[in-house]
Formats: sequence, structure tokens, C-alpha cells
Amino acid sequence: MESADLVVATPRGLYCPAGRFYIDPWRPVETALITHAHADHLRPGHAIYHLAAAGVGLARERLTPDAPIAAHAYGEEFRLNGVRVSLHPAGHILGSAQIRLEYGGSVWVVSGDYKREPDPTCTPFEVLACDVFISEATFALPVYRWAEPAAVIREIYEWWQSNRELGLASVLFAYSLGKAQRVLAELAGLTTDTVYLHGAIAPLVEIYRAAGIALLPTQPAALPRADPYRGTLIVAPPGAAGSAWMRRLGPHRTGFCSGWMRVRGDRRRRGYDRGFVLSDHADWPSLLGTCRATGARRILLTHGHSDTLCRYLRELGVDAATLSTEYGAEQ
Repeated sequence: MESADLVVATPRGLYCPAGRFYIDPWRPVETALITHAHADHLRPGHAIYHLAAAGVGLARERLTPDAPIAAHAYGEEFRLNGVRVSLHPAGHILGSAQIRLEYGGSVWVVSGDYKREPDPTCTPFEVLACDVFISEATFALPVYRWAEPAAVIREIYEWWQSNRELGLASVLFAYSLGKAQRVLAELAGLTTDTVYLHGAIAPLVEIYRAAGIALLPTQPAALPRADPYRGTLIVAPPGAAGSAWMRRLGPHRTGFCSGWMRVRGDRRRRGYDRGFVLSDHADWPSLLGTCRATGARRILLTHGHSDTLCRYLRELGVDAATLSTEYGAEQ
């Protein structure tokens, strides 16, 4: 990449030389712009964090209550060393943001993680016109195409009810931040039943409630319990699978809610009874459509299947390249 680029990859993370700030850095820096509160994007140790106001509650939960945070409303413009900056909805999780940068007559947009499907727990993605678009590529393979979220939520509900009829608990594994809350919000359109939560999820659910997001009633899946969890839905993080906590839930079946479930082999390899294809990332058609909609003359791709998408865009005549990052692949 040329030195004149507005954003470059460095050992500490994506860096804007003109503005002297980093975006989602993975090493401690002076000034960090944060796209969202997932742990691979929000890391401790920065002197100041700039992020969307809607994500402050999650950031303080993941950092410390007195973390040095500068909160910005979506669309609010501020300047950092001459670079015009604004944060815009990414539709990924509560408070997720794209970062728009304008400097020297050029506009760059760093999308962070994003999705295009409707989600009652966060503000929908906003298409931003730009010269250069930095896009995630988590699910950038043609096989990853999402069904309507409402249909997947109906599948989860019917699975839960069929297990209830058999006297079994339903343990649904979902990423603790974003996916678990989305499931609770979407299921609220089908039932008012109480859902039980693993301890790692419960505090984050309360932050969503405090933000005004309507969710199903919940209780901690506290153990031991006098009566069994037969017939209930229990939401837990994937890391709880196979734990002693699981063995104390009584008779149950398991499901995993993730975009990775689009490939049947993943479900079999991970050992779940059911897989539900619900992702908080853009699928293949949405990635292509979003890159096109921005009107960007240049596309830079981070994490996931970035090499595959890069080759495909180049075959279409798009100026595309990859950026090396340490971002992970949330569920």
C-alpha cells in the first residue's frame, strides 16, 4: 500500500497516519476508534476510546466502569488532527459502527463487522458512499447465503417446543454478545416464556435491556436447581459445551446458532444435535452488494475469507486487496 493511503496496516492495528489514531487496535495505543465491543475489536490499555454512544454500556462492561471513553452519536462529525470523522450504523450488534474518514478530498469507510438483515437489537446498516471501502470478509464464500431471520427463529422455537413435548431441556449455544440478545428479541414475537441464561450472558442481556431493547424475560440458569430444566430453553456460550455445568442441566438436546451452521459438516464435527443458520455478519450476496453500493473505486478486505473475495472482485475488474489483521470470526 502507498504511503499516501489514509489507513494502513501496522503491527498495532489499522492506522490513520494523517489523524494519528488507530481503528480497533490490538496493541495499546494513544487514540483508538472502536467499531464495536467484541473482544477482538475492543481491547484494554488504550489512552482514549472513541466509539458510538449506543455501545458505551457494553464497552464499560468489557473494559472498566471508568474507562476513558469519548462517545459520539451516529452521524456526529468530529475532527482528529484534521481528519473529519463520523460513526455510522453497521447493523452488527448494539452500538456497532462504521467509521467514515474524510481527508484531502478522499473518503474512506472502515466497516468493522456488519450485516444487512434486519435485527431488532441494533440500528440497521447505513450505506455510505466512499472512495475506499474496508470490508470484513468473515463469510466470503458463495456457500454462505442466509435465509430470512424470521424463518430461522421459527425453527428455533419449534425445536424448543418439540423438546418440551419430550420432557427435554433445549440448550442453545449462541455468542454471548450480540447473538444471544438477538435470539431473545426475535423469539419475543412468538412467546412470552422465560428463558434461562448462562452466567456469562446474563450481564450483557441487562445492558441491552437498559438500552431499551425488548427481550424475553430471563432468569439465571443457577445450579443446583431443585426441579429439572425439562421443557425450558437455556442459552449458553459455545465455550460451555461439554462443561460440568452442562452435565448438571438434566436431560437435554443442544443446538448451535451461527452462520457456520450453513455447512453441515461443521455441525457434525462440533457435535450439536441441531444447527441454526443465523449470523450477525454479511453473507456472500450482501458482501458483494454492499461493496457495489458504496461506489468505492477501491476495496480492502479484512479477516475471514478475504483472499477468496479479493480474487472474485479482481475478476470483476475491481481494484481489491487484503489487509492483514488479528480480528477473529465471531459466531
